[in-house]
Amino acid sequence: MSAQVGADDAGAEAGDAVDKRSEDRRFMALALALGRRGLGRSWPNPAVGAVLVKDRIVVGRGWTQPGGRPHAEIEAIRRAGDAARGATLYVTLEPCSHHGKSPPCADAIIAAGVSRVVSALEDPNPEVAGQGHARLRAAGIVVDVGIGEEEARRDHAGHIRRMRQGRPQVMLKLPISADGKAGAAGRRPLAITGEAVREQFHLMRAQSDAVMVGIGTVAADDPLLTCRLPGMAAYSPVRIVLDSALRLPVSSRLVRSARETPVWVVAGAAASSAAAEVLRANGVEILRATAIDGRLDLADVLKLLAARGITRLMVEGGPILAAAFVAADLVDEANLFQSSKPVGAGGIDALEGLPLTALTQSSRLRCIAREPVGVDTLAVFERK
Repeated sequence: MSAQVGADDAGAEAGDAVDKRSEDRRFMALALALGRRGLGRSWPNPAVGAVLVKDRIVVGRGWTQPGGRPHAEIEAIRRAGDAARGATLYVTLEPCSHHGKSPPCADAIIAAGVSRVVSALEDPNPEVAGQGHARLRAAGIVVDVGIGEEEARRDHAGHIRRMRQGRPQVMLKLPISADGKAGAAGRRPLAITGEAVREQFHLMRAQSDAVMVGIGTVAADDPLLTCRLPGMAAYSPVRIVLDSALRLPVSSRLVRSARETPVWVVAGAAASSAAAEVLRANGVEILRATAIDGRLDLADVLKLLAARGITRLMVEGGPILAAAFVAADLVDEANLFQSSKPVGAGGIDALEGLPLTALTQSSRLRCIAREPVGVDTLAVFERK
């Protein structure tokens, strides 16, 4: 064989490898997009996406279904049917290998005759932790790990945090005025940002397992905290109120709607049992956490929520609760929606008792994006 022929062959092989990586990234991007459909609805399980591809044609796709089952891989295999045999499976998290409430996905993949699995990320769940990939390889399936890893880590941040730290991923949502205020003088509610931001708020709720406010926000605003985008009421998250002394009024909109969309109230151990029974009779679930000097221990609250399966928690307000999470170094993501209009002297600071720089210039957070949202501006921060 001439040197030129050898060079041509090597060039062709290199080109094929580039094409394969490009194809892998393209189909993994589809799997990631599918997985995001389950955000806020798949807990306590992660929102996984899966795509089966044969001869560069998608033959099956799936995402984790509401409540966490069926898993994404099972959905994709079911839709593919016999076409799964010899196909490549793209999945955003390692297939499970243990018997939980359903059989292992790894066994279903083997039984379906899949020839290759491209997995974005090893599952940090100690019951899986590489064993799913190992089982697939032992069955003769080619396994490649790491395509789309960065995006998968972001999408599965709640699952990863719950597995490794025993708490949910905490995202702080903070609408602020041009002069860093969250409300008008006298703690009067004020519409700071525009309609486009309000729509974004509702989408963020739909992608969260739970949304949290303090009892002060309930007293001031009487919020509903559901997702009110057209046709998306069923995507509303669990609504959580931190209320150490159980002051939540039965007449509040949260309590009146508790039988339609879950409401959990976290109270201190010493809070009135009689008040708890009244709220329970109206469909509210009462959780008890450690309280010190009338303030709930946020770390204990988060541990409690993780034990109940919550992986993605959005903290909506108000300034006292937001400041408490910042001060406790429990903010993993922050979305600051800033208006171009000031509130003026006497307005309520966005972080009660703290400068806004405690968040925006924190050594633990970094700004990863700035973008317009209608007439307002969004700055996104994430833990370093």
